[in-house]
Order: sequence, then C-alpha cells, then structure tokens
Amino acid sequence: MTRPSKKTPTTWTSPISSSNPLSSLSGAIDTLAERLQSVRAGIADAVRLAGRDPGEITTVVVTKFHPASLIRELAALGVTDVGESRHQEAQGKAAELADLNLTWHFIGQIQGKKARQVRAYADVIHSLDRASLVGALEAVDADAPVRDCFIQVNLTDDPARGGALPGDVDTLAEQVLGTPGLCLLGLMAVAPREGEPRRAFAAVRDLSVRMQAVAPAATQLSIGMSQDYAAAVAEGATHLRIGTAITGIRPLHG
Repeated sequence: MTRPSKKTPTTWTSPISSSNPLSSLSGAIDTLAERLQSVRAGIADAVRLAGRDPGEITTVVVTKFHPASLIRELAALGVTDVGESRHQEAQGKAAELADLNLTWHFIGQIQGKKARQVRAYADVIHSLDRASLVGALEAVDADAPVRDCFIQVNLTDDPARGGALPGDVDTLAEQVLGTPGLCLLGLMAVAPREGEPRRAFAAVRDLSVRMQAVAPAATQLSIGMSQDYAAAVAEGATHLRIGTAITGIRPLHG
C-alpha cells in the first residue's frame, strides 16, 4: 500500500464537532439529507488535506436500530453501502430492502452458529476475527457467492471489544486466503476510547503493510467512524463506517 505523503499538519474541523455551528444533530442540521451532505463535505475536506483520490473512499452508513424506511431514504439520496451489526436486524432489513440493490456490510461480532446466515445476505464482512469463524464462513458449494471480508484487529487489552490480536493476523490471513468463498480485502479496527485515534490508525496501517507479505492484494483499511474519520482518511482508510453523524440519534430500543 502506498502511504500518503507527510504534510504539514493542517487544522481540520469535523462537521460534528461541538465548535461547528452546523454540528447539532437536532439543531441546524436536522434532516437526513443535510447530515449526509455535511459528512460528505467533511470527508471531501479530509481527502483533499491528505492528498488522496476521493474514489479510494467507500462510506458505509451504519443504520443499526434505525428502521428500514430510513435506509430507503438514504438510498434515494444516493447511498449504496449500509452497515449493520446485529444479525437478526440486518437479516430482516436485507430481505425487506432487496429491491434496492444495496451493498450490505456486516460490522458486528458474529456467533459461529449464525455465520452461514450472515453469509447469505452480507456482501462484505468486516469482523472476521478467529480461525473458527473463517471455517464457518467457507462456501459450502461452488455456486455460493464470494464474500469480501476484513480481518478485525483488537487495538485494546479488552477481549470483549472483539478482534484478533495483532500477532495472530498473518496466520489468520493465510487461512482466509485458503478458504473457498472468501476474499480478503484488508484490516478493520475501531480506535480505542482513550488515546489519539490517528496513532491507533497508523498502527493498523503498519500492520497492514506487514500482512501484505502474506496477502499482497489485501491493502484496504476499514477504519474511522463519525468522530474520527478525518484521522482515518489521513492514515489510509478505504472504508469509513459512519453512523450517528448521518443517521442522527438512534431510536430507543430494547
């Protein structure tokens, strides 16, 4: 992967920053279209500051807990990639919205017993994190679709956060490469709650470069969310997983 050239740090204000008068999800930016446009503008700014090609970035709008009707609105606004993290919810929405020809990204943890069901509707799986899950996602017949996937890396000491240990990534990548029906795109990670997101994303990029000795084509990075996508773009993100900044506050749920 080509590393973006180092540039003199430039101040960047997120469209969801509290210092931005357009940031309120219930104030000045109070419609879905306005929030989407604001985030698109913020990503465009981040891409420009990083000296990157806008075509390298896929924005996945995370719609967890939101109704299928909101996804229809997003599709009407030009959104093609949506992300879900709860299997039962994602399965129902994918079935209900099959007419929209969306790309469905599954970004949550996957129980092994549910893996084949997730595989049935998820075009891209971002949370592959263990050898047993790789086996569970293997294509069962020659006609099964190939599913793109990312190996999720845990950047914390908390196993509950999900993700493979950095030291296990190469071995897991080799297993994915040898598994029918899976195409390894690269690495996925969530920045730790504490610390500098860009430092964490730089570590993921370095790990990606190392993994490419095993999987040369796996150059993509699924990093960056609503609060830290500018830092992710600066460190080579190809997939941004943006939820609240676009969809607004999640509805109450049980």
